[in-house]
Amino acid sequence: MLRHFPQPNTSGVHRIRDYFIATLTFTCVAISLNLDANGSLEQQNTMGLIAWSFLFGLLLGENKEVRMQVIVAVAFATLGEHFASIYMGGYTYRFGNVPAYVPPGHGMVYLTAVALARSGLFLLHARKIAAFVIATCGAWSLWGISGYPEQGDQVGALLFCVFLIYLFKGRSPMVYLAAFFITTWLELIGTAAGTWKWATLEPIFQLTQGNPPSGVAAWYCLVDAVAIGSAPVLLKTLKKGTDWVKAGKPKNAEQGVRND
Repeated sequence: MLRHFPQPNTSGVHRIRDYFIATLTFTCVAISLNLDANGSLEQQNTMGLIAWSFLFGLLLGENKEVRMQVIVAVAFATLGEHFASIYMGGYTYRFGNVPAYVPPGHGMVYLTAVALARSGLFLLHARKIAAFVIATCGAWSLWGISGYPEQGDQVGALLFCVFLIYLFKGRSPMVYLAAFFITTWLELIGTAAGTWKWATLEPIFQLTQGNPPSGVAAWYCLVDAVAIGSAPVLLKTLKKGTDWVKAGKPKNAEQGVRND
């Protein structure tokens, strides 16, 4: 059940870079979401430019596979934002749009999950962190369907079950564990500040959902899974295309010489 978790005797390396990425993202999330709570569209666009600059800067120190994962995460998450928010109305931003800082923000959030997942802290304490996450999110989910909160959260409970599947059956449980922390952080701050609000009833089955849903990390885990699974395929395809172009150039040049 825990075959994809690090072994108990796994050694971890504490790299400053991993903790810097996480610290920067957690800080940027807190500042940007609170600023946007009363900001203008122009401010959102400025924050978007800043976020893209930060993301590009952070990617300079990553390998090609992680960079491709981030590209896929940004593209997939941006499509998901437009579908889930603007088209379906599952949650709504203040201006009814997808703010300019959200796409690069997803890239930074994904990169933070990767950085924490490979950090010495998570590798050395994987099972303890997993137990904490399961207990915390499980209690939150039970509270949401207990009947005590004014806004029920059936969706959150279902998403928590999905999150458990990712955690115990997925091949990258450390990324999903790390995603729980950064995504829960941003969801709690964003909804508390009023930057966005989740609908009381989700639009398809009319199930109650919290603001935010307790298991909301599962949606971000979907983005992570798509990014991790797609990146190697895209890199392989890109390499084949590059090799094909390189192999075709000498032949075309030789044919040109012969024709002359």
